[in-house]
Amino acid sequence: MLDTSARLLRLLALLQARRFWPGPELAERLDVTERTIRRDVDRLRSLGYPVESSSGVAGGYALGVGASLPPLLLEDDEALAVTLGLRTATMGSVAGIEEAALRALTKIEQVLPSRLRRRVKALGEAVSPLYFGSARVDATRLSVIAGASRDFERAAFRYSDTKGHVTERLVEPHGLVHTGSRWYLVAWDETREDWRTFRVDRIEGDVKLCGPFSPRPLPEGDLARYVARSFTEHAYTHVARVIFHAPIERLRSRIAPTVGRLEPVDANRCRLVSGAHTLEVLALHVALLGEDFVIEEPPELVETARALSKRLAHAAKGRGSTRALTRERKHAERELAVTKRETKRAQPKRVSKRAERTSVEPKRTEPKRESKRAESKRTESKRTESKRTESKRAESKRAESKRG
Repeated sequence: MLDTSARLLRLLALLQARRFWPGPELAERLDVTERTIRRDVDRLRSLGYPVESSSGVAGGYALGVGASLPPLLLEDDEALAVTLGLRTATMGSVAGIEEAALRALTKIEQVLPSRLRRRVKALGEAVSPLYFGSARVDATRLSVIAGASRDFERAAFRYSDTKGHVTERLVEPHGLVHTGSRWYLVAWDETREDWRTFRVDRIEGDVKLCGPFSPRPLPEGDLARYVARSFTEHAYTHVARVIFHAPIERLRSRIAPTVGRLEPVDANRCRLVSGAHTLEVLALHVALLGEDFVIEEPPELVETARALSKRLAHAAKGRGSTRALTRERKHAERELAVTKRETKRAQPKRVSKRAERTSVEPKRTEPKRESKRAESKRTESKRTESKRTESKRAESKRAESKRG
């Protein structure tokens, strides 16, 4: 059996780990009677811990809210997680808590044991967070939503979607998921009667608590898996399913949950489900993973990958051979010259003004002077012709005289 001090610390750790504990269950955990539990609870109250109790069959104990924050008991791994979380919060995406996180971090690191201080220092020196304008959320709003998820209380708020439309939502919050750049609330939407994922930075105004609800079975069995499916399938125009000839362990470190979802097929194969707004981005994504793969769907991705492979092969061929590059350039120049000639032939010919005048006003041709030889021949022919005419006339006269 533990001594009184050790038992008190153990009881305090149990009360901090869960919201409500029945008395018999606490007694069984600590291996004491319920009367001893009541005395230990009184001792914790005297030390400033607000422990609430209820009687009856369903009675038990719960760590309540006090006027001041009492000391907390943390295990080694819990202290390390809190310290690293505060370090991240000083530069993280939650607005308004950087200075408070730094003050709390200073206090915790002051009382850390040397073994934990060395581990924290090593991790702090090795990790350098870099943020690219990620959406920031209000710390108070995030705390209220986290409390509603823990205590199973309905929450009402105003939510702005991607198009800027603001609607009133009444939800049953079941948990928060942090992707490294954004916070997401997974909740059952009572109006739409379905599970929904809400970006916390798009919640406007105050979050109002509206009474308790009964928790439902989580979608996909895990909130992170459900949010990952929302990213890979519901948010994109094209969704691909690709079989990789590689074990799932080899690809798990290369694919973030927000980029794609891996499913085991057998010991040597796995399936990737990923989405994008263009098929070209999907083809490049799966090709750059460096493993053999077969595209299951969509069939359009097969054609895109085939066209992309031809384009890359052509580019690699041109870069790899200077002689081939020269041939390609000369061939392109010849084609360009042929195109220019054909274009020139197809265009109507331009006619000069001089040619236009020539075509409209024909040339005036002066009569050519005949040579002397030609003139003499013509004169001779005229004389011969006149002689023939005279002889014919004489013959006709002689014939008429004979008749008379």
